[in-house]
Amino acid sequence: MPSLCVFGAQWGDEGKGKIIDRLAREADVVVRYQGGANAGHTVVVGDETYILHLVPSGILHPGKVNVIGNGVALDPFKLLEEVDKLHARGVHVAGDNLRLSSAAHVIFQHHQRLDALSERWKGAGRIGTTGRGIGPCYADKASRTGLRVADLLDPDRCRERLGAALAEKNAQLTRLYEEQALDPGRQMERYQGLAARLSEFVGDTGAEVRAAYAAGRRILFEGAQGVMLDLDHGTYPYVTSSSTGVNGIASGAAFPPNRIDRAVGIAKAYCTRVGEGPFPSEDTGPDGERIGRAGREFGTTTGRPRRCGWFDAVAVRYALELNGAEGWVMTKLDVLSELSEIRAITAYRVRGARRESYPAELASLRGVEVEHEVHAGWQEPIDHVRAYADLPRRARDYVEQIEERVGSPVLMISVGPERDQVIPRGL
Repeated sequence: MPSLCVFGAQWGDEGKGKIIDRLAREADVVVRYQGGANAGHTVVVGDETYILHLVPSGILHPGKVNVIGNGVALDPFKLLEEVDKLHARGVHVAGDNLRLSSAAHVIFQHHQRLDALSERWKGAGRIGTTGRGIGPCYADKASRTGLRVADLLDPDRCRERLGAALAEKNAQLTRLYEEQALDPGRQMERYQGLAARLSEFVGDTGAEVRAAYAAGRRILFEGAQGVMLDLDHGTYPYVTSSSTGVNGIASGAAFPPNRIDRAVGIAKAYCTRVGEGPFPSEDTGPDGERIGRAGREFGTTTGRPRRCGWFDAVAVRYALELNGAEGWVMTKLDVLSELSEIRAITAYRVRGARRESYPAELASLRGVEVEHEVHAGWQEPIDHVRAYADLPRRARDYVEQIEERVGSPVLMISVGPERDQVIPRGL
């Protein structure tokens, strides 16, 4: 593992946290390169469950360096709250094992307020944001009006740039939304008070990761959301505001793209999506409800129930091809164990034409019809299985037929939430 990227190959919530936690055993540096605190990785260690929002999953392994790259939209209050919770549970978090890019953009209170107000204003056209200010933070980054972590550590510069930002944002709050303005002095005091605590972690993380790679250390890059939520390549506009796949590493971690040695996708044995937007394989009937209950499909960060459906080979194939994946990890196979029949989407119908390739040229997937195949369920528990040959024959048939449809090998199978509930197949 000189350098390895692990990314979600669906609409997020693929179980990346557990897989990244497992792969982190062999890594020296674990890097988060995009997204904000709307993402959550759940890691189960024995009787303990850890939910990580900004801190990389390698933090639960002693001796690993965990990096929050410049491509992350940082809510500093959420980060320090997460650090405090980890400390309270006996997890070591300090400047030697958690590094924060000085170039990461900061989420402020005005971003959060404008995020929520904008969604309310859009009405039926809302895109289903979490209201955490991530989209507005990235928008300010693109318009060159945002503040970065380095600005928080420089009081004079912070005062100047925050004051300029609030002049515009307060005009929006008061004139457009008829809401109360934010006081610049109080905002300065609120965020400057974090500088001393953050400074321990801050550095040029791009240089640190490049130096680690040059020294032969093993680098693991973790994505926060799925490829189908990618700003450029997902179901726009129902997407996140950053590049979620391998394409986000060069800019979001300041790491050369030709030094990314391997890429592996992660996808559930079925599919889920949170919030608004097209979801071709969604099942709104009893089977979708059963999958949601069995898989405990609620957002790690938001608690929102996830929409559930069947595995979509068209979307997963697209995500893996787009990111040059050598293979993928199938998670939550155990969730399907109680079903007598399991469906999988094999093709789309676009204006009557059959498509096995993802129709990225369409403005929207609305109106797209799907074709599916039906697999016989195995209807017995598999959470205890640790060798592929020990899976029920019908479970192996399902894996192998899905593998063939996707055209990429399944390198590992997860059959439960705990660290050791995996079946290796080449990763």
